[in-house]
Amino acid sequence: MNCEECKQRPATVHITKIFNNQKTEMHLCEECAKQHDEIPFTFSADAEPAFSIQKFLAGLLVGGAPSAGADATEEEATAAMPQCSNCSLTYGQFGQIGRFGCSHCYQSFAGQLEPLLRRVHGNSRHTGKIPRRAGGLLGFRREIEQLRAELQNAVNSEAYERAAVLRDQIHALEGKLQ
Repeated sequence: MNCEECKQRPATVHITKIFNNQKTEMHLCEECAKQHDEIPFTFSADAEPAFSIQKFLAGLLVGGAPSAGADATEEEATAAMPQCSNCSLTYGQFGQIGRFGCSHCYQSFAGQLEPLLRRVHGNSRHTGKIPRRAGGLLGFRREIEQLRAELQNAVNSEAYERAAVLRDQIHALEGKLQ
């Protein structure tokens, strides 16, 4: 597909706009796309992109790293940050580069990672998906675990009728497991 403006070069930039429920699409080459002011990113290889995973993580980490005080020097601030005992990467450096230096960084920054993972994924524990055919046993266990949590909530809120129904469901599922 060629550029819609110059009709000479191949279209490598595709812009979709939705305004007042009207969708418009533009297919432009890099040269014509540079002339449009509404495009917020650059195309040259040496320019820093407007969006990167490092900037995304750094935005999530703002306020997450402990500060050493407003009048502290850079060395004091770096010394106060958590640091990996294996590779000496600080939490601030992780925020700048967007990746860890070694596998030990996960243990070193565990306290700071849990809130970050909760913000990004909604949970700090990976549960994954279960295939329907192969995950029957695991599916039963997860369902029992979920029902036990509901049972505990029902008991705490003194909804004993609901708790009895949940208890019976748990016993029925446990019977199927054995």
